[in-house]
Amino acid sequence: MKLTKQLPLALYSAIVISMAGCIPFSASAQTKVLPNTMEEKMYRPNFHFTPKKGWMNDPNGMFFANGYYHLFYQYYPDKSVWGPMHWGHAISKDLVKWEEQPIAIYPDNDKYIFSGSAVVDVNNTSGLKKGENAPIIAIYTLHDMTKEKEGKIDVEQQDIAFSNDNGFTWQKFEEGNPVVKNPGIRDFRDPKVTWDETHKQWIMVLAAQDRAHFYKSSNLKKWEFLSEFGKNIGAHGGVWECPDFFQIEVEGTKETKWVLIQNLNPGGPNGGSGVQYFVGDFDGKTFTLDPDFAKRLENEKAVWADYGKDNYAGVTWNNVPASDGRRLFIGWMSNWEYAQQVPTTSWRSSTTIARELQLVKNGTYYNLVSQPVKELDNYVSKTIKTADLKGSGDLVLVKEGVADLSQTIISLDLKKLKQENYTLKLSNADGETLSFGLNNKENYLFVDRSKAGKNDFSDKFAATVSKAFLNGNQKEASFKFILDKTSIEIFYNNGEKVMTEIFFLEKPFSKLSISSKEKIEINNFKIQELNFSKSH
Repeated sequence: MKLTKQLPLALYSAIVISMAGCIPFSASAQTKVLPNTMEEKMYRPNFHFTPKKGWMNDPNGMFFANGYYHLFYQYYPDKSVWGPMHWGHAISKDLVKWEEQPIAIYPDNDKYIFSGSAVVDVNNTSGLKKGENAPIIAIYTLHDMTKEKEGKIDVEQQDIAFSNDNGFTWQKFEEGNPVVKNPGIRDFRDPKVTWDETHKQWIMVLAAQDRAHFYKSSNLKKWEFLSEFGKNIGAHGGVWECPDFFQIEVEGTKETKWVLIQNLNPGGPNGGSGVQYFVGDFDGKTFTLDPDFAKRLENEKAVWADYGKDNYAGVTWNNVPASDGRRLFIGWMSNWEYAQQVPTTSWRSSTTIARELQLVKNGTYYNLVSQPVKELDNYVSKTIKTADLKGSGDLVLVKEGVADLSQTIISLDLKKLKQENYTLKLSNADGETLSFGLNNKENYLFVDRSKAGKNDFSDKFAATVSKAFLNGNQKEASFKFILDKTSIEIFYNNGEKVMTEIFFLEKPFSKLSISSKEKIEINNFKIQELNFSKSH
């Protein structure tokens, strides 16, 4: 729902529903409830993280320390719909296998713990170190539900908590919260903090309704406002939320740029939630768009990190070792249009696969491309390669018994493309199908899940075909897609475009085919079956 400043405050509070950190749309499931054992078998992902029970949305507070990647997330353990927000917690040694941990930070007295971030304070700038470990400082939005119910504006402030055991137990900072007071803005949340090595300062980017606010600090406790960015720039179909801000080297060069990731809801590329980004420069105070990226926005209006329906609130890890050097990203694999209505009852939501982000320059354009993390390859148990394939009409690429399509990576290249549709189709014996591919006449990728199992729980879930528009006809095309029981993540041309979507099948897919009116030439076709039962 679009914000409007002309509404009286009481009416505004009654009808505006902010999604990532605040109260979401009400939801009533229409689909039949499955027994928990059947629900687990049909819908629990094999390798994407889900909580054992309860509700999950935004990932937040991610960092690496002492051999573990830490993932925190918005969590309500008591029901499978949004409620009093906690910080849930999971850890992984390889970004693929996750171990759920006890709840990290609890709400109290109608004060919910909304999204934020965490940093490893290596030099103890905060002075909160006790013992041998560097303190971990979590910066989160404290949302006052009492104030919200009273119709007040200043319902959100930024607080901190700290850990002295590498992030496993937490203590709220009682001596100086809030570290950033509310300046009179209704949607003022989701702080992402990172160390700015160039300017030797902590930087916070904060979502403030329809723009981003930047702050600096020397100690993580006292913050100074620097600047703002985003008014009338990029997509503004809804509230800006869950920002991220980091410096990254352009692939194959020594050039560096700053990237601002800015989630928003609604207003995504195919409805509901979405992850947009901006590329530019930062002088220690102000973020300025790269001139060529600004020209790109004149044509495209917004540039998206994912063009599917189901990647939201995506942010990156802090403190990844310099010897690794990757910028690692993960998102919430759902959409506020229907997240509370999907046909699971004991738990709801999962994360995307962890991804590596790279900044690539094509001509004058900077593209933030993403690929699944390389650690996923460690779980490949069987690889099937085929000779190059040629044909027309409907070619069967995978038939029943060849591979387990509920946990598989499939990649292929299409050569000598004509101005036609190239449709890949996953299907099963019950006639359920998921179609995706390339419309090379009108220059877009597409995903159609209208026949991919249950969709009666929401009239928005499969109402339209998701599209990602391309620059002109494609001469060749490369697809890599990851299947995990109830999701597909499509990486086109080495992650130049990504589309993530979920679905709910009655039976697993058992067949993959491709069709086109023109002759089809397929090279480098490979199926990688995954196995997560063995340790790595």
